[in-house]
Amino acid sequence: MNKTYVFLAFVVLAGALVAQNSILSGTTVAIKELCRGVKDLLPVAAMLMIVLAGVIYAAGQIMGAETRARANVWATACLTGALIAVLIAAIAPPMLTAIYGQSGVSGINVGVCDN
Repeated sequence: MNKTYVFLAFVVLAGALVAQNSILSGTTVAIKELCRGVKDLLPVAAMLMIVLAGVIYAAGQIMGAETRARANVWATACLTGALIAVLIAAIAPPMLTAIYGQSGVSGINVGVCDN
């Protein structure tokens, strides 16, 4: 019975040692991808939402009163979403850099929001 416990303790400790390095590097990669996605995707999505808001507003102007009112609400929602996307794209990279530092996560020498 003691050999079984010693073996299980060895397996758990070995797994913890192996997982420690892969978790840190995985976290660094995930944060870098999040930052890259924020800087690359959100401004494009915001511009598309602004164009979509214009199309919805223009289409609503040729419809009846009730549809026009709904189109105005949808266009306003698109503009609000675009504004939030631009704010996230502007604020997220400095926030991630402030939280995780310029040198990366836990001393790994990789910048978080480098280009």
